[in-house]
Amino acid sequence: MRSILLIATMLIACSHPRGEQATVLAAGTSADTTLDTAEERDTAEKTKTTAVERDTVTLSATALSMERQGMVNVQQLDPTIEVSLMYSRPDNFTGRILYDDLREGYLHPKAAQALVKAQKRLKELRPELSLIIFDATRPMRIQQKMWDVVKNTPKYFYVSNPARGGGMHNYGMAVDISICRVGGDTIPMGAKVDFMGDLSHIDHEAQLVAKHRMTEEAKANRELLREVMAAGGFRPLRTEWWHFNLCTRQEAKRLYKVIN
Repeated sequence: MRSILLIATMLIACSHPRGEQATVLAAGTSADTTLDTAEERDTAEKTKTTAVERDTVTLSATALSMERQGMVNVQQLDPTIEVSLMYSRPDNFTGRILYDDLREGYLHPKAAQALVKAQKRLKELRPELSLIIFDATRPMRIQQKMWDVVKNTPKYFYVSNPARGGGMHNYGMAVDISICRVGGDTIPMGAKVDFMGDLSHIDHEAQLVAKHRMTEEAKANRELLREVMAAGGFRPLRTEWWHFNLCTRQEAKRLYKVIN
């Protein structure tokens, strides 16, 4: 009789935590993002599980907002991808800190999974290198700050106007990215990330090399970046070697929600 009571007590005690965890996961489900495929649902589940396990970590208000709107932290899917958000520092083209509290790289689940594929391809080709994120999902309020800086200057060309729906970053479907040595510096790309000028354009790199404005090494590095990003399904932007979109602006506006 004692043995039976002991077994029953153990079964009740073991079943309770799992019930609590199931309740937490159900409550954490977001309705803001449509997950169309089994792969995307799996991505979201991995992220939610990790969020439960890291309940001792305090997320910033912006990070929490991103997660509530269905975005996922890329490093939860692949911790080998490095992140150094350029708008969390003043050394960007605006000269200002735009992210007061964000340090993580968040993307729509589709884009996050695509970036994991790109990193996998890079590791197959050059295991000593890694992708490094400089900007990912950008809330529209940050887009407005950026637009206010450039709207009456020649640099307005490089920033999407929030009044016209913003840009791909505002949907979580674009990433500003480069390649670095694992645990080290970025490799040469001919122009720094966020440089607004023709050195950043990708449609006349051979001429830039011929005129000694860019090295062959930098050109080859850009080509490597485009190759691995294409492996994940990303498309480059003509005027910014570091910017890649997963879909067109028309598709983003039709299928996805703006992140606020």
